[in-house]
Amino acid sequence: MQQAQKGFTLIELMIVVAIIGILAAIAVPAYQTYVQKARFSEVISATGPFKLGVEACYLNTTALTACGSGTNGVPPAVTVATPNLASIAVAANGTITATGTAASGGATIIYTPTIAAAGTGAMLTWAKTGTCVNLAVC
Repeated sequence: MQQAQKGFTLIELMIVVAIIGILAAIAVPAYQTYVQKARFSEVISATGPFKLGVEACYLNTTALTACGSGTNGVPPAVTVATPNLASIAVAANGTITATGTAASGGATIIYTPTIAAAGTGAMLTWAKTGTCVNLAVC
């Protein structure tokens, strides 16, 4: 008695390869976007001390015009790049501008402070703008 050979046909193997190719075509761009968002999160978290500094400056001086980089408790501008952060600076009105490096997408985030309304429990509110909003990384 002769035994029949068992295995996959060429068509079945080609279908499996095609399915893997389609899944890879979907997964790779999604993964790249995820990596870019993760890298840009360093830029966002680096703005934390500057936001606190502007809030402390406003608390002490009651004027946002006195809250620039390196004055009244606001940290000095960061110009030494890290792998993901290119620079952070605070304008004379307390506006924080942070820029990512090319590795993190090169996007910019801008936080603009406004004085909060009385009774809201906050001193300042922060409006977020910049190129990172359009790129959906912040």
